Amino acid sequence: MAKRAPPAPRALPAIACEDTLNTAFQALREADRDLVDRLAAEAGPPPLRLREGDFAGLAWIVVSQQVSTASAKAIHGRLAARFPAFTANALLGADDAALRECGLSAPKMRTIRAIAAAIESGALDFAALATMSAEDARKTMTAIHGVGPWTADIYLLFCLGHPDAWPAGDLALQEAARMALGLRKRPDARKLEQIAERWRPARGVAARLLWAWYAVAKARA
Repeated sequence: MAKRAPPAPRALPAIACEDTLNTAFQALREADRDLVDRLAAEAGPPPLRLREGDFAGLAWIVVSQQVSTASAKAIHGRLAARFPAFTANALLGADDAALRECGLSAPKMRTIRAIAAAIESGALDFAALATMSAEDARKTMTAIHGVGPWTADIYLLFCLGHPDAWPAGDLALQEAARMALGLRKRPDARKLEQIAERWRPARGVAARLLWAWYAVAKARA
């Protein structure tokens, strides 16, 4: 008789507050108790860290890419001052000069406009994203020009609070996993996806915990 496939992991609620974060954290402990307890003992419980789950939240992630935190905050501040109604419609109507003065590069302008156009056309529906699996939501977002897997995963993780979002392409997360798991070399995105299968459906909490532990480990080194 053929073996039955193992049951799919029970879905978790969106991480929207400390209570739902703790629920997801306990699910992660059930999946990998020794590792989770060891990392949490050194780094403390994973932080909540949530942003707006709308156009402004996604635009902030795009603005923050490949710049320092200080630079990202400065650009965001100029955008907020220049466009008090920071909506998809407002950014679609902005000219290049206005966005450039705020500090946006040409590629970031194109990405933010593509996101705004997708919202206006209905191709991107934030409420619908919140009901999808992490994989389906990522596919929907990366269909937008300029939105890559990392951007989609970070949005799902920190704006929608998706409990199973897993930004496998994040270099800091890869290095954190290497150190925490005692690997000889840093895993690439594909390998990190394989490693994280054990943490479903709470991979988003695993990411939070690994990042927090990595910060402590680096400071201690």
